[in-house]
Amino acid sequence: MPTLSRRRPFAVLRRLTFAAAALAAPAAQAECLARAETATVPLVELYTSEGCSSCPPADRWLSRLTPGRVVPLALHVDYWDYIGWRDRYAQARFAQRQREMVARGGGRVVYTPQVMLDGRDFRAWHSPAAFDEAVRRQAARPLQAKLALAVAGSAAEGWRARLTGEVLPRKGRSEAYLVLYENGLASDVAAGENRGARLRHDYVVRQWHGPLPVGVDGRIALSHGFASRDGIDFARAGVAAFIQDPDSGEVLQAVAVPGCPAT
Repeated sequence: MPTLSRRRPFAVLRRLTFAAAALAAPAAQAECLARAETATVPLVELYTSEGCSSCPPADRWLSRLTPGRVVPLALHVDYWDYIGWRDRYAQARFAQRQREMVARGGGRVVYTPQVMLDGRDFRAWHSPAAFDEAVRRQAARPLQAKLALAVAGSAAEGWRARLTGEVLPRKGRSEAYLVLYENGLASDVAAGENRGARLRHDYVVRQWHGPLPVGVDGRIALSHGFASRDGIDFARAGVAAFIQDPDSGEVLQAVAVPGCPAT
């Protein structure tokens, strides 16, 4: 399970050395930090749509998950938009990722709601016992990567995320992803299969960055800025990162900063 901490601003920690420079520089921002370095944290991906009548129960299920034991993400797909309701959170890249992930896992069927656990189709998500056992089994795997995710920024300017760590000795390539998600979203659906319903969503992916190559030595040192746009409320946002095998689709490690005060 990852550990969370708040770091003191760098300029404060080094104020004696950089006192003169600090007088002219803007005030340093606090940094929120999460680590996944001692055990594997599974990634839960829910492929969903506001146009799908069977999706709301899965959306509610995902909302009840707590970051820490797993990293939950909701990826809204766009292939339901044709029935008359355009899901404003849908992105074509998520439908493409879903198709690619299914193919990598040896499957042929893309559907919603679809839950993937560490890159593999998991149909028993609605069974608490089955889900708990699957998460326990995934978390007990030998550690394949260590990650540390740091986030700093402001509501006006957005956040900058910094991912460091290493992929432990293993065969094959690896790639990294950095994701901004938002909680507490709601839509009043006026058409399609959910017409007349008010749908609520959490862990909705709003910005997606990747795949990013990991060095041949397995070292990870990446950063990305998440802009303040599209009406994103950073007071309800979080950042997640994960490492994946691009050939098999297996997710090796995940980590999340579920919230960071936006100053």
